[in-house]
Amino acid sequence: MIPRQTVDKILDTAQITDVVGDFVTLKRRGANYIACCPFHNEKTPSFYVSPSKGIFKCFGCGKSGTAVGFIMEHESLSYVEALKYLAKKYHIEVVEKEESAEEIARKQKNESLLLVSDFAGKFFVESLSSAEGRSVGYSYFKSRKLEDDTIRKFGLGWAPSDRQALSTAARQAGYKEEFLIETGLSIKYEDGRLVDRFYDRVIFPIHSPNGRIIAFGGRTLRTDKTVAKYVNSPETEIYIKSKSLYGIYFAKNEISRKDKCILVEGYLDVLSMHQLGITNVVASSGTSLTVEQIRLIRRFTDNVTIIYDGDGAGIHAALRGIGLVLKEGMNVKVVLLPDGQDPDDFAKSHSLDQVNDYISAHEQDFISFKTEMLLGEAGNDPLKRAELINDIADTIALIPDAVVRAMYVRSSAAKFDIDERLILDRINSSRTTMIVAEQKQKERERQKAETQPVAEVPDVQAPAVVPSNSPVKIEEPYLAPCEKDLLGFILEEGCTNLDFDRDSKYYMEGQECTVADFIDGILAEDDADFVNSSYRKVYEAYFSLYEDGLTQSQIQSRLLNSEDPEIEAVARDLLIEKYQITVSNYEKSLTAVSTRLVIYVPKALMAYQCKKVELLLRKLTEELSEAEASDDIEAQGRILAKIGDYNRARTRLHNELGRV
Repeated sequence: MIPRQTVDKILDTAQITDVVGDFVTLKRRGANYIACCPFHNEKTPSFYVSPSKGIFKCFGCGKSGTAVGFIMEHESLSYVEALKYLAKKYHIEVVEKEESAEEIARKQKNESLLLVSDFAGKFFVESLSSAEGRSVGYSYFKSRKLEDDTIRKFGLGWAPSDRQALSTAARQAGYKEEFLIETGLSIKYEDGRLVDRFYDRVIFPIHSPNGRIIAFGGRTLRTDKTVAKYVNSPETEIYIKSKSLYGIYFAKNEISRKDKCILVEGYLDVLSMHQLGITNVVASSGTSLTVEQIRLIRRFTDNVTIIYDGDGAGIHAALRGIGLVLKEGMNVKVVLLPDGQDPDDFAKSHSLDQVNDYISAHEQDFISFKTEMLLGEAGNDPLKRAELINDIADTIALIPDAVVRAMYVRSSAAKFDIDERLILDRINSSRTTMIVAEQKQKERERQKAETQPVAEVPDVQAPAVVPSNSPVKIEEPYLAPCEKDLLGFILEEGCTNLDFDRDSKYYMEGQECTVADFIDGILAEDDADFVNSSYRKVYEAYFSLYEDGLTQSQIQSRLLNSEDPEIEAVARDLLIEKYQITVSNYEKSLTAVSTRLVIYVPKALMAYQCKKVELLLRKLTEELSEAEASDDIEAQGRILAKIGDYNRARTRLHNELGRV
């Protein structure tokens, strides 16, 4: 935590024109400065900076803020990280809370690994200028039509054929052997020899989003098939492959400015595209796209265009990537290049305008892409076409935003000339299955992580606790557990008949009654509605679907996939979080669903009625105190009579519930 005094000093010192001027060219206009906005494309300046007010404002895209806000937005940093950035710029010392010895040791170790990687990066760059490096490594880069500026910008290098060159140089420079080994730059043999992992290869450094070298990829130039084409750094504390993207440091600003990331596969794809002038390009470094990599992209934009080779492997790689990107709530488009070409080849054989025009003309949304790719295989076979439609629906189901899903449903229905409801039913079914599977996985992980016995289910009287970031609204916590109980019965078994015994007071000759009808009827007799608005909203939504004649599973699916976040959250809580009736030994003592329902549904209703009576008694007690304070004898008499009535009702309910 940064002390308040230090924060104030940073804020007082940082000059908005000085900070913004590091990234854009400002021109004075009266008392202000103007520039083309760094956050979106524009030809006419609409980005204003006011030194007197200490703010910036773009009248094109609407972004605005202070110096700290600018750094947060432009560099994709948190508030604290932006403060540290400015503190470093203005040479202000930031002394945070005292760190433990373990934290200090871990930071020092990570910094040591980064310093070793920085040294190795410089060593490989310098080696590229050696006689061997120029004749082999540099010649290779030039054969791939890479310019000197590109080679310098990305820090491309050469690992000498001498297997101990880097290790020897690093130790002579004072770097510890343990860090050379831990970064994976060196390998220690049993006989004590320290040899280089990378030798006789061209080198591609991998940078963190902040520009530090965290790993390397090395490509052999030999034709010997017994030699691995690529050798990569192993995972370390500073490098996790699934969380890294090649080129992200050089692309992040342009990704933010254009609000789009172009995703390719390999190092040379990135290099050639950047060299051409398309600099919002990153690569997954030859690995399958991961969720962590997508989330890294999402720090800078929600829009991704995947460009893969036009061959079979490229098509299937694109298909694999689509689902992951959609599931993270991002917008994805796909561009397939002409068969036999990759982004590297395409960038070298076309001009900047030609490549941009091709991307614009051939970008497809995932429905068009999957349809075009798979429809040829399906032909006129109705079963295969049905499989294709289901495949498309399952892909749409991955999209978290209900409105976006609805738009794709409409588009798909029009494309395949089928009823939207058919696609929607498939999507809802798929999402329900997906949500249940995710929840089961979370439950397995939770159980695995548990070190203590599972705690008892909380007492039914305990107030409902809702996370602060939940859309669920709890206005009356005292009634919430009972309302949740009743809603749980409805959502789980609302369409199930209650088979009361003949000696039950609820038994009616020749009449069937479902759980939903029974609860609704009792509440209607008491003229009672749910007090908590989120539970009331779900209650009303359920009965709206129930009255339309939907089955219980259909109703559940609609609620779980509701566009309303409140409804979806409550449904998740009751159906996915494995809603449990909070009665001691409930599961152990009863096994038949019908037996449980006829006992515990009426009891849940009586418990709710009892709680409402107790709330009324509290209110009446407060009114009585006010009447006594004002010496209103008549009011006191009326209130006491009501208290007596409600006390008798409470006693009756307690007796029926078996409470003392």
